[in-house]
Amino acid sequence: MKLGGGVVFGVPRATTFPTVLFRRCKPTFRCYSSSPDHVSFIKDVAVTQPPEHLNHLLKMLQVRGSVTALLRWPTAPAGMEMPVVEVHKYGVWLLAKTVDQYIHRILVEEDIKGSQEKNEELFFASADAGEKLYKKGDFAASQISSTDIYLLKKVGLFPDILERKVEQHFDKGDQVSALITGEFYTKKEHFPGFGRPFVFNAKVLLKVGRNTEAKDSARVALKSPWWTLGCEYQLLTWLNGRTNKLSTLKRR
Repeated sequence: MKLGGGVVFGVPRATTFPTVLFRRCKPTFRCYSSSPDHVSFIKDVAVTQPPEHLNHLLKMLQVRGSVTALLRWPTAPAGMEMPVVEVHKYGVWLLAKTVDQYIHRILVEEDIKGSQEKNEELFFASADAGEKLYKKGDFAASQISSTDIYLLKKVGLFPDILERKVEQHFDKGDQVSALITGEFYTKKEHFPGFGRPFVFNAKVLLKVGRNTEAKDSARVALKSPWWTLGCEYQLLTWLNGRTNKLSTLKRR
């Protein structure tokens, strides 16, 4: 599987849409002003079919004013043909494995807000795509107390939620559950092609004094594309001689 590069298709505030091409050089940006331009770019440059509900997501992101992108792998891992990501200084952060999954999460998180905070425009922007994925009140009807648990059970797996669950286990003094969740995070079928789970799991292992296993996890991470690590690449390479450097490997 070729995972050394990829195309990131950006969606920022208002109507300017940058495209970032990840190679072994500085990223380049191109601006697009409408959804048809996105579709044309994906078909003609990324050489793949755009996600079915891409236009709905674009409208929702314009309402939120957030900077988001689609990642086009040279050879896509199964189930992650075009994941949704954020572009950061040291690469990309995985937001959702698919466009539909991200739309679903946005609607759930918006629905649980109080009436004064809720942005009804997001539901309007999601249109028929949103109606297929989530109906208002589904979270309350589920009687699941935690938003994170609802998302994991009903929507899908998300890196930020799994990392938060690990930290919560540590806060409760439950190291066993933290270790189990950290290892679960690294299963290759969950986030194939991304090194971030192994970086985070190395940090978890280091925290409980399993330095040798922490090194092993970090070395697996180093085999992934640098832009999937979620941290500065140079810090991770320090593992060869200084394991304690892992404590600085926070999300960037």
